[in-house]
This record gives sequence, C-alpha cells and structure tokens, in this order.
Amino acid sequence: KLDNNLHCPIMMLWFSGKSTIPVIFLQEYLRHFYDYQPKAERQKRTTDISKDDDSTTGSCDKKTKVQEMQRYFGLLPSGELTEETLAVMKKPRCGLSDVEQVGETVRWKKKRISYRLETIKLISVADQNVIFRRAWKLWSNVTPLKFRNRIMTVADIDIFFYSGDHNDSSPFDGRGGVLAHAFMPGLHIGGDVHFDSDEDWSFNSTGINLFAVAIHEFGHALGLSHSSDPGAIMYPAYNFDPNYEPQLSFDDVKNIQKLYGVNPNFTSLTSKRPPPKTPTKCDPYLSFDAVTELQQEVLFFKDRFMWRKHPEFEETRVSLISSLWPDTVPANLDAVYENTWENVVVFFKDQKVWAFSGYDLVSGYPKPISSFGLPKTVKRVDAALYDEQSGKTLFFVGSEYYSYNEATKKMDKGFPKQVDETFLGMTSKVTAALQQGGYTYLYSGPQMFEYAMWSGRLYRVLRNSYFLPCTKY
Repeated sequence: KLDNNLHCPIMMLWFSGKSTIPVIFLQEYLRHFYDYQPKAERQKRTTDISKDDDSTTGSCDKKTKVQEMQRYFGLLPSGELTEETLAVMKKPRCGLSDVEQVGETVRWKKKRISYRLETIKLISVADQNVIFRRAWKLWSNVTPLKFRNRIMTVADIDIFFYSGDHNDSSPFDGRGGVLAHAFMPGLHIGGDVHFDSDEDWSFNSTGINLFAVAIHEFGHALGLSHSSDPGAIMYPAYNFDPNYEPQLSFDDVKNIQKLYGVNPNFTSLTSKRPPPKTPTKCDPYLSFDAVTELQQEVLFFKDRFMWRKHPEFEETRVSLISSLWPDTVPANLDAVYENTWENVVVFFKDQKVWAFSGYDLVSGYPKPISSFGLPKTVKRVDAALYDEQSGKTLFFVGSEYYSYNEATKKMDKGFPKQVDETFLGMTSKVTAALQQGGYTYLYSGPQMFEYAMWSGRLYRVLRNSYFLPCTKY
C-alpha cells in the first residue's frame, strides 16, 4: 500500500437511533464532527485557562459550533438546538469531521488500485460483486484510475463486513447504529472499508442501500473529504432517495479530478448524461419549480433542492427537500402552497397532491389532483397561490387559472379565467406564485412579475433571485 506517515482518520456512517439527552447528544455530536472542546477538556489541554464559560467566543463556543453545523446543512443559523437541528444531527451520516483539516493531500500514488472483498450472506455474492464493481466504476469513469478485484492475493483496499468490535478502535453497534467506516489512503489499514454486517443491507430501497454507501466510502478510500454540497455523494448525511439513482455530482467529479486528473474518455462518457450540478441561487437563468411561504419563511424549490429565506437571517443556503420531508415529497415539483387556515402545506406533482401538517403526511394523502375539483383534462398544475384574506387558492394551468374555496372545498363558479385578464401583461406560462408584503408575485421562467394584490396592476418585472441575497438592486 501507499507509503506515507500521515495519520489516517477513520470515517464512520453513524446514526443515533437511541433515546438520549439532547444536551449531552449535542455536545458529543459537536465534539466529534465540529472540533468542539467543552470547557473541562480545554482546561486539561492548556495552562492558560479562560475564566469564561462556554458562551465565550472562539473555536470552542458551543453556539458558534451549532451555527457552523446549521450553515453546513442549510439550516437557519440560530445557534439554538431546534427540533429540526436535532433531527438533522440524528440522521445517518459519515463520521469524518465536517471541519476540513489543513494539511497534505492524501491520495494513492498509482493509477491501478486493487481491492479484495469479503462478502456477507444477506446479499448474494454475485449481487455484492456487481454493486461494488458499479460503485468503483463511477470513480474510474471520470479519472485515469483502474480498479481490479483480487480474490486471494494482498490488495490495496480490503472491504470487510464486521460485527461489533473488530480491532480497529471503532466497534460497530448492531442494526441502526454505525453503518460503515473507511480509512484514507495509506499503509496497512489505510484505504480499507468496513461495513456493519448487522445492518439490513440491500441493493434496492427496502433497507440500507449498499450501493449508495459504497460510493461514498470509496470516495474516502480514494482521499476525498466531505462536501457541503447537498447534491454531492460526499455530502456527510446519508441521503439515499429511492426515486433517484446514486451518481457522482459535478462537485464530486471536480474534487476527485483534482486528486487524480481526468479520464481521457471523460467527455465522451458524460456527453449524454453530464454530472448533475446543484442549482445556484444567483444563476440568471434559474427557473424555480415552485415558491411558497411557510410560517415565517419563503421556500424556493428547484429539482430536489430548496432555498429557505427567513426575515431574521440574511444568508440562505441550499438544502435537500428531503431534509424536511424525508422520502415522501417528490423532486421536480409542479406547485406548492401553504394553507395558513388549516396549517398545512400542499405539494403537487403530475396528477398527485400531498398535504403535510408540519412534517407529517395528512391522513388520506396523497390524492389525485381531481379531488380538488379540477377537471380531468387537467394533467398537472403549473403553480398555486393561496390568498389568506379570501381563503381562496388559485391554480394556474397553462394560460388559465382556477379559484378554489378552501372552506367549502369546491371550485368557484365562473372559472377557469384567462390569466392575463386578471394579471395584465402575464401572457407566458406561470411557473410559480407567491404573495408577500401586499404584492402578488408571478414567476415565469427566469423572471418574476410584481402585481398589486387586489388591482392586478403590474409594477415591476424582476429576476427570480430578487428575494435571495445575491440580488443587487
């Protein structure tokens, strides 16, 4: 194996599925992943003891560390242990610190890397070989690296399934705890990948998806650290989506090519399916799938991502829709609106609609969109706009819109109407809608049209990112 003297930190996919005191859990989480040192530990490490408690500023400030974690995961950086923050902390994730370590880059010094596999009985040997071969191929597709499976001889990377204590100072804890861990490239155990044999491993969506975990761990075995891009394979949280095939993102490809260079066939391999890139809020051509208010926030949806704008915080970070509504709300939404009277948020995708109260799916959902009284000729809703004053929701479909009475659960008579009859100048398709500060905002492609809420008078045509911090008006 690669000859270097660097310390190779272990990386573990970790999940707290057990009850625990939140404050103690928070402290342990921050210590493990964000280099937090409680005051008692700092006193042991230095003779220059500060008289301040944990509320003092600096690298050991607990609130600062919580904010750091919240920013990393696209949460509101309040510094408080909110229910949402705690939920994110308890998700399956990789055990490598999210604080990037400054030092020499660790990588393999050769292009041909061998691996050796010890299988488990839960999945057939043939299926495991296919899964790991596919996972390695994702990395070799974009780099000059070649991976070879060795059956009997010594290999650069050993892949094992272990249970409990397996003599590497990082014991597994049975189903529901540690999923897997890996080591950076190096001598002896360096580069090795260990999976917990007690987990419910699968090659589909019924258990822990071995393919998704393997891609991530192999990235570490090649020398990659974590990425704050929620669309990246190297994002710390385990984000397997049964509706989304795991693949390398633009960010993953860029970072692995920094270490090993570019596969000569990279362009031809990716021309039909380029690496997916997480959308950026400052893209002048960005078109939102949907926009809605949710309590005090405004949520902007695109693909499987969203931005959250809160009036008390200037910054907005992109995060996964599944970070709030795991595995239930689909990507590439058609429309979203919040019914403040019933305190539910409603999602539309194709001919289905979902309603959530908080994070919980309302009983009886999903339903067909026809349950709202829309004619069967309507195959999808382009945008939805809830008016709190009237209790009506407008559904935009092509060049027309419908008015739905939330109290009676019926469509208003006299609809549909032409959009440009009410909203003058709106001749293109409405792709998202929002009411904010006494104005109605209709989105169409990369533009946003500002209307007086009651008169329908057009005031301004703005870019989509108007409400996001990158806008300079």
